[in-house]
Amino acid sequence: MHHMTLAEIARGLADKKFSSEELTKVLLARIAQLDPQLNSFISLTEDLALSQAKAADARRANGESGALLGAPIAHKDLFCTQGIRTSCGSKMLDNFKAPYDATVVAKLAAAGAVTLGKTNMDEFAMGSANESSYYGAVKNPWNLEHVPGGSSGGSAAAVAARLLPAATATDTGGSIRQPAAFTNLTGLKPTYGRVSRWGMIAYASSLDQGGPLARTAEDCAILLQGMAGFDPNDSTSIDEPVPDYSASLNGSLQGLRIGVPKEYFSAGLDPRIAELTHNSIKALEKLGAEIKPISLPNMQHAIPAYYVIAPAEASSNLSRFDGVRFGYRCENPDNLIDLYKRSRGEGFGAEVQRRIMVGAYALSAGYYDAYYLKAQKIRRLVKNDFMAAFNEVDIILGPTTPNPAWKLGAKSSDPVAEYLEDVYTITANLAGLPGLSMPAGFVDGLPVGVQLLAPYFQEGRLLNVAHQYQLNTDWHTRTPTGF
Repeated sequence: MHHMTLAEIARGLADKKFSSEELTKVLLARIAQLDPQLNSFISLTEDLALSQAKAADARRANGESGALLGAPIAHKDLFCTQGIRTSCGSKMLDNFKAPYDATVVAKLAAAGAVTLGKTNMDEFAMGSANESSYYGAVKNPWNLEHVPGGSSGGSAAAVAARLLPAATATDTGGSIRQPAAFTNLTGLKPTYGRVSRWGMIAYASSLDQGGPLARTAEDCAILLQGMAGFDPNDSTSIDEPVPDYSASLNGSLQGLRIGVPKEYFSAGLDPRIAELTHNSIKALEKLGAEIKPISLPNMQHAIPAYYVIAPAEASSNLSRFDGVRFGYRCENPDNLIDLYKRSRGEGFGAEVQRRIMVGAYALSAGYYDAYYLKAQKIRRLVKNDFMAAFNEVDIILGPTTPNPAWKLGAKSSDPVAEYLEDVYTITANLAGLPGLSMPAGFVDGLPVGVQLLAPYFQEGRLLNVAHQYQLNTDWHTRTPTGF
């Protein structure tokens, strides 16, 4: 059962080959057996899962149907879940139980999805390795000595290890796509505003976006269908009709114009990943796509711009965690200032503190124009590059990451080296574009992904291309040894 995709589970439930309750029990037992090796879950919700599974079985018995009805999933632990710990991977929120469900959680529950638990993550989604979590690092199931990517590494590791078929995740600078590449999954960051951020604990509000992590593009289409849609509670949510993503999966790629930016193939890219990327391009050419070289000239400025904007927004968003209203509070403070200082100093980890300080500096008097305002101007230039490119091509293709997953601890003492691993992913967040990573091969036994980018609200096009690619390749079917 644990090897089934979401689509296969939906067919099996519809054909009454098994019940949601039976499947849920199998997966809960598998999590209990195997997750101690991975540390991919922060909280398990056995009672909730079994009650939701029984309810889903009853709904099917009454004639209801749906691809997510009775399907087991998990939520990244920054989506608020009513009455269940929502920690954001931080000591600051270790004791926080959300009083309401995030819109994504509520929508998926209404569709009949079964919540198995909350997955581990970099603290407040800040990281590219899933090593900054208060609950310890997550291990990559392909090699337990390597990182699974971050910040959605818990969701990625759990799905890759076949502990469950799919999970929710979030992407601020590549935190869905990079873990997908490192663990041989398909991960989709939707257009900014396509998926509600209400009830999703914020890192950088203008960059954060929720999306699906699964083994196939077909499964991502199913999960995104349940997540997407306008939400009046979220002022950044876009009132745009949600298409049937599954219906467009089988469209022909004949005549599809694929742009390949020359900037993606610089000295920083592992040549073996470059070769696998070119192999993917050739595979899509065989399916009828046309390849066109393009340029994104301002890509070189994206990382410095991102690492001004994101920390600036983080410093503002995380100011609410002050030891007064909710979350961690230090013991026996001398006065209010001591309460603030010690609660934040003890409650936040090193990476979060680092980004808060960078952000506060960039927003401070005398430096706002020099750093934050200039970074926002660069953001506009990055967006303009994409708009010009999409006048010539339908999608953009390149590597998801410059290197395969590194060993645990290898970059812990050099944050900048870790930041540079986001070079291909952060531009989509700066521009608000949809992006998808799909499996494309292996380097030294570790998975590698290629990234597809599309114009706004063209998630269906990305899923179509990835699905057609996966019908003609088998990278996504590979399973890590021991799982």
